[in-house]
Amino acid sequence: MSHRISDWLQSHWKEILLWVPFAWLLFFFLTPFFIVIKISIAEPLIASPPFSALLEWGDGLLPGVSATIDNYAYLWEDPLYVKTYFNSLQIASVCTVFCLLIGYPMAYGIVRANGNWKLILLLLVMLPFWSSFLLRVYAWMGILADQGTINDVLLWLGLIDKPVRLLYTEFAVYVGIVYTYLPFMILPLYANLEKLDFSLNDAAADLGARPTTTFFTVTVPLTWPGIVAGCLLVFIPATGEFVIPDLLGGGNVLMIGRVLSSEFNANRDWPVASAVAVVLLIVLVVPMMLYHRVQAHESNS
Repeated sequence: MSHRISDWLQSHWKEILLWVPFAWLLFFFLTPFFIVIKISIAEPLIASPPFSALLEWGDGLLPGVSATIDNYAYLWEDPLYVKTYFNSLQIASVCTVFCLLIGYPMAYGIVRANGNWKLILLLLVMLPFWSSFLLRVYAWMGILADQGTINDVLLWLGLIDKPVRLLYTEFAVYVGIVYTYLPFMILPLYANLEKLDFSLNDAAADLGARPTTTFFTVTVPLTWPGIVAGCLLVFIPATGEFVIPDLLGGGNVLMIGRVLSSEFNANRDWPVASAVAVVLLIVLVVPMMLYHRVQAHESNS
């Protein structure tokens, strides 16, 4: 018996190595997700936990199911949630575009750097990860404050007569998100540009293409997978960001992460908060699935 098991393990060890991490991710992602779905179709209660049970046992042998979609209907009926979703998607989209516009030249410059400069520049990109995310956000609070670094410099240069309100504004949220997630855009672009054959650019130049034409017709199409990966790595977490809008926005900027926190902690309305989370996941996952389907269709054709 043990010999058969050993032979089976030796012949299927590759499949086992692949399925172990997949099983781990499926279990620790799907289990909490189904729990959130269960809470989202429950009714809010003043109890602990603050939601009704999905199955209610009565006198019969089979339990009764207690589920409602009122929580999802409430999200559609209340304009606050609709506005918050659109505001979160708008802020995340704008920040993703800025990260791409800033990160692409930086990644391109790192790839084209010579010798040790490439390692030094790459190290500088990863250096923020060595410090606490929360500490970096607090540092930006000091920079953007009324008596912060930026206002002190502007006053010293005589460009303004009194401090400009930068902190607790939407501008501060944009700055914080772009700064925080910029490395997530640079690193996938760098990995993709590193594999790029730059002799194709030389060939395009020999055929009379201008540098701008070469960039948009040769370089950008070949680095499209890195662009998509970087945009997804920035857009998805930025949409549900909570810390940056809370600290740099000061509660003046509505984003879905802050609404989630308020519903869970302040209002103790776990069913509505869970419905908000499920809808957010659908909003983010469905476009990704459609994109991958289109990509697979194009690659097969």
